[in-house]
Amino acid sequence: MNIFSKRYNSTLTKKKNAPFKLGLTIVLLLFSATSFAQSSGVLATTKDSLRGSITAERGWWEVVYYDLNVTIQPADSSITGYNHITYRVVDKPKRMQIDLQDPLNIDQITQNGNPLEYQRAENSYAYMVNMPDSLQKDSLYTISVYYQGKPKVAENAPWDGGFVWEQDSLGNHFIATANQGLGASVWWPNKDHQSAEPDSMSINITVPSKIKNVSNGRLRDTTKHDNGMTTWHWFVSNPINNYNVAVNAGNYVNFSDTYDGKDGTLDLDYWVLEHNLDKAKQQFEQVKPMMQCFEDWFGPYPFYEDSFKLVETPHLGMEHQSAVAYGNGYQNGYRGTDLSGTGWGLKWDFIIIHETGHEWWGNNITTNDVADMWVHEGFTSYSESIYTECRFGKEAGAEYTRGIRDGIENEEPITGKYGLNNEGSGDMYNKAHNMLHMIRQIIGNDSQWKEILRGIQRDFRHQIVTADQIERYIIEQSGKDLDDVFDQYVHYTDIPTFEYHIKDDVLYYRWKADVDHFDMPLEVTLNDNGYSVIHPTSERWKRTKLELSDPSNFSLHVDYYVNKDLVKHVE
Repeated sequence: MNIFSKRYNSTLTKKKNAPFKLGLTIVLLLFSATSFAQSSGVLATTKDSLRGSITAERGWWEVVYYDLNVTIQPADSSITGYNHITYRVVDKPKRMQIDLQDPLNIDQITQNGNPLEYQRAENSYAYMVNMPDSLQKDSLYTISVYYQGKPKVAENAPWDGGFVWEQDSLGNHFIATANQGLGASVWWPNKDHQSAEPDSMSINITVPSKIKNVSNGRLRDTTKHDNGMTTWHWFVSNPINNYNVAVNAGNYVNFSDTYDGKDGTLDLDYWVLEHNLDKAKQQFEQVKPMMQCFEDWFGPYPFYEDSFKLVETPHLGMEHQSAVAYGNGYQNGYRGTDLSGTGWGLKWDFIIIHETGHEWWGNNITTNDVADMWVHEGFTSYSESIYTECRFGKEAGAEYTRGIRDGIENEEPITGKYGLNNEGSGDMYNKAHNMLHMIRQIIGNDSQWKEILRGIQRDFRHQIVTADQIERYIIEQSGKDLDDVFDQYVHYTDIPTFEYHIKDDVLYYRWKADVDHFDMPLEVTLNDNGYSVIHPTSERWKRTKLELSDPSNFSLHVDYYVNKDLVKHVE
């Protein structure tokens, strides 16, 4: 995604002073509206807690199905709509929390045609709905939320999200939504928590008939109205993240193809501005080889039933499930730039590769809390290296990975604060990418590593997961003790430092790390015949014979992302 603001914009800021946003700022409101979260050690607002945690008003029910209906009026940048929310009672009913952000307003909430009373929680965009007393556990019900207003305008989509109201070069309306981090409730009412995925969803978007709307899933029908508007009826048959649900409206033309994939025939659909059709047909030729690479490494594309689409947008891009947003200008690289500085990043279109990688990492498997967003972004960033390797060789992929290390700042951990809608640092991209590449090196068996990646996608298919589940899976399937590796790289700011001293052909060495008793194998040159594995710890100095013809040639394997420090003496 978007939180790719943190990676991409921070990288470009150093080069171009581009504006960027480092995640969601915890706003300090009046003292009465703030609370100190003891477990996280941060000052958090009521708004943060209501958004980021499973509150009592969220915990007793789960979303089963959304039927979203929205009419878009570009003339005054307003929307009106309603969302029928089918839910299952899983615990003793309480009030129900429904989220919708300012400046949108809820007009009415009903169930079975009966109006329900609701109140807005102070200093938040959470509405608390008084529910009927007759609700039964394990039963299904549908609540309808009617709303209207002028949604927040995105100031710099996709990083500062909301609604994008633009015009294309020919003066046609060009509209889109992008709201990861900010939340889907910026434009439609829902249970706005990352763990709340409906089993399926109907998306019905009404726009002026001169333009077309493309949303997630498959197009079921269109309905033309007498007032010059047309409703586009889309249906998603798989679970979907709230932030992936998208409006894309413009002067589109459509062209299609198919891909003979691991789960059969995958429909490929492309929706682009009419005057960009020729460029799109050429640039999107990258899709089939990408699918081949990703299916080989990660398993079948997760949403065959909903097809795969690339949709041109007035913003850079986003991993909107089965309707990947594309705005990279039909050029290779990231806006024509190689983020790795190696040259390999100019061999392919960054937005096509990265945002499609999220179909596996983020959309197929989704983390329960945004604090674990590194699982989405780290694995997806790693998919860039996988694609490079698949197309240009293993060393090319490794060079790309090492090249993006320059973008790692190591100023904050890549894990955020749980329960507060708080993401970790932008290093979740490049740092987690390099950690995964290093773990592959530690495992030392590429076939096993590939099967682990496939296994994650297979065994957690369409599930909500925690980072700990993914870490446990890699540890168990690899048979390697990687607890210290994950702990140091994911929960602490600094990477470990390899301290060493050479005296009289003897190598003295140890780790310096935040994790107590840190223990991670490392490949180094002990002789002239290549790399050997040693097992430093942070507990004590170890020693081994050094048999290099020239001790100054001592080095660490370049695919280990660690610091190196030659000390003057050992303790």
